[in-house]
Amino acid sequence: MKFTLAWLKDHLDTEASLDEIAEALTDLGLEVEGIENPVDRLGAFRIARVIEAAQHPNADRLRVCRVAVYAAEGAAPEEVQVVCGAPNARTGLVGVFAPAGTHVPGTGVDLKPGVIRGVESNGMLCSEREMMISEDHDGIIDLPEDAPLGARFIDYAGLNDPVIEIAITPNRPDALGVAGIARDLAARGIGRLKTPPLPEIEGRFPCPISVEIHPDLIGKGCPLFVGRLVKGVKNGPSPAWLQQRLKAIGLRPISALVDITNYITFDRGRPLHVFDADKVAGGRLSVHPAKGGETLLALDGKEYVFEPGMMVIADDNGPESIGGIMGGELSGCTGETVNVFVESAYWDPVTIAATGRRLKINSDARYRFERGVDPAFTPAGADLGTAMVLELCGGEASETVVAGAVPDTSRSYTLRPGRVASLVGMEVPREEQVRILTALGFSATGTGEAIDVWVPSWRPDIHGEADLVEEIARVASLSGLEAKPLPRPASGVARSELTAAQLRAMRARRRLASAGLAECVSYSFVSGTEAALFGGGEAARKLANPISSEMSDMRPSLLPGLLAAAARNQARGFGDLGLFEVGPVFEGAEPGEQANHATALRVGATAPRHWTGERRPVDLADAKADAEAALAAAGVPVDKLQAVREAPGWFHPGRSGALKLGPKVTLAVFGELHPKVLDAMDVKGPAVAATILLDAVPAPKRRSTGRAALSVSDYQAVERDFAFVLDAKVEAETVLRAARSADKKLIAGATVFDLFEGAKAAAQFGEGRKSMAITVRLEPKSGTLTEDEIDRVAAEVVAAVTKATGGQLRG
Repeated sequence: MKFTLAWLKDHLDTEASLDEIAEALTDLGLEVEGIENPVDRLGAFRIARVIEAAQHPNADRLRVCRVAVYAAEGAAPEEVQVVCGAPNARTGLVGVFAPAGTHVPGTGVDLKPGVIRGVESNGMLCSEREMMISEDHDGIIDLPEDAPLGARFIDYAGLNDPVIEIAITPNRPDALGVAGIARDLAARGIGRLKTPPLPEIEGRFPCPISVEIHPDLIGKGCPLFVGRLVKGVKNGPSPAWLQQRLKAIGLRPISALVDITNYITFDRGRPLHVFDADKVAGGRLSVHPAKGGETLLALDGKEYVFEPGMMVIADDNGPESIGGIMGGELSGCTGETVNVFVESAYWDPVTIAATGRRLKINSDARYRFERGVDPAFTPAGADLGTAMVLELCGGEASETVVAGAVPDTSRSYTLRPGRVASLVGMEVPREEQVRILTALGFSATGTGEAIDVWVPSWRPDIHGEADLVEEIARVASLSGLEAKPLPRPASGVARSELTAAQLRAMRARRRLASAGLAECVSYSFVSGTEAALFGGGEAARKLANPISSEMSDMRPSLLPGLLAAAARNQARGFGDLGLFEVGPVFEGAEPGEQANHATALRVGATAPRHWTGERRPVDLADAKADAEAALAAAGVPVDKLQAVREAPGWFHPGRSGALKLGPKVTLAVFGELHPKVLDAMDVKGPAVAATILLDAVPAPKRRSTGRAALSVSDYQAVERDFAFVLDAKVEAETVLRAARSADKKLIAGATVFDLFEGAKAAAQFGEGRKSMAITVRLEPKSGTLTEDEIDRVAAEVVAAVTKATGGQLRG
């Protein structure tokens, strides 16, 4: 939306500066996108006099002019020589001079002193096209003799009117007219609203053109159609002030009748249309839905074909206008027009938007009607247009013809003054709230705890108390909103609002990130092929309307997204990866069949290549370590977990397992991924993964606000090493669990530190045998251990391992 400062002051009595107005507009929500100040473009062009214009010695069409130029009005003149090719350059001419160094907008040239055909030239005498104020380029500007020498031309010609451009949000159709913008500024206190009163036009004779609205449209599509005839008009160029305003906002003046409708569209936000009444066949206009297939040559020179149901304005010969969007060429006004019919109608926003989209027409009328023009202003709009036609084109007006009625948009809402503080955080006194709403055109009454507010017809965006609060807040200025802390309890520590499940997920996420893994956030949808690889793919988990064929199923696991990310990185040369994701997976199609998982994926090697050689391929132990670390962060006693040979089919059958808390509760699965899965996902191994089932983690038995007290024994801990000869199939976990169970009070832990297996072990211990060495740590709580106590526990460890595994202590 563009308008000029002088145009705004037709509706607003203010002494505020341009900068103050621009700042207020943006603060009110009408964001200023740009200001075009003519001083910046044409301020250097001043009125000067040609002292003498002599023939150029080396060119027939050039003249050498001695020009008296002035630094300012009333200043002493200075003589400058200019070579000019204009045919009207003559001695005594008063024109417009641009000194050297001036940018000429019409040519895009920065003037420099030069030599033209051997004669020096300093500056330029300008035409209107060179200054971009019109297309006239027949000669240089020729001003009256009494033009003030030295004055800026823009001041003399009345062109010193800044153009302001603001962005209009779809909910503010009232700001699509200069009068509505002035209303907002007046409510802010920038000035006093002084929109001119609406004229009252007395009809001199009955209107010879009748109007009717089809019954299917009068209820919604076109509730109201108002018009009147003006006979005996003289259509010609519009006055200079009107042309100047239209040019300033980027519109091309056409004729007085057309310019009037464009002016009222931008001045009051009320689109109008004028028909050449002598071209209306049958003396009748009807608004009806198109049957389909009708055509119309519109004012933009294009022919449009109507679809069934589109609203048209037609006479006896057929369509003459696209209702609410654009008029037709056949009934358009020309220089020969003598009688005109001024139309002002109210059109349904939804219908106009749909028709405009289907016909692909963007017009100023459509832009306003689809956002909601003031329906109550429809009759006044016809009077306003008629008054301007009578003023600028003459003629005599008929009585008004009306079809339909003004739609009832009256509505009121209750405003509680305290809601401004609770919703926005601003303290605005009740009296100021009433003043703001009244200044915006609302009717606010009431003396109790609430205010009854009636909404004006030009505000279709107001639908409740919250909208009223927004109006008060934006006029009072949200820039004055101060940051305040949220209220806190009077005493004690605020209780955490995170649930146990959220805390588990947060802690697991932090622990995996601290292990050097990068977090991923992938789609919850995967392809059917990927879903089938990880236990899904059945019809129940397929989407009815997928985004694409690659996202047809709800994901049964987080691994498809992580492996796809790994494949993309490997394709770009990043082979060693550590990724993780925390999020939901879907075990079925029902609402309760959703679970939260945390999955870690490691691909390639544990470290980049380095001369120290500290690099190895990722393996089963890395995945198990990630699973145990995440579970420990989630509050699981990792020392009580059991590692068993249970894992889903997408893991390697011999290099995977599960961590269980008891025989039934599975908390995590881990291991190397199956080679077939890696091939299907286009990932180059080795690759290991761990999936933590966060929802299976048991809740703590008691709710605590802090960590448990640190328990450290004051007595010396003791470690003893044991080496056992075992069957090659005995698992390390079986040995460790047996060792820890020997004396649960003294034994704090047991770990494997050596493994001897393979052909050499078979040669030494027999076929199918291996050696495993473990360290058992004893931590006394009540006193220093004696040698006898240590020997006793050692014997119990050997006995427990022997009983559980059938192994023997290695000699």
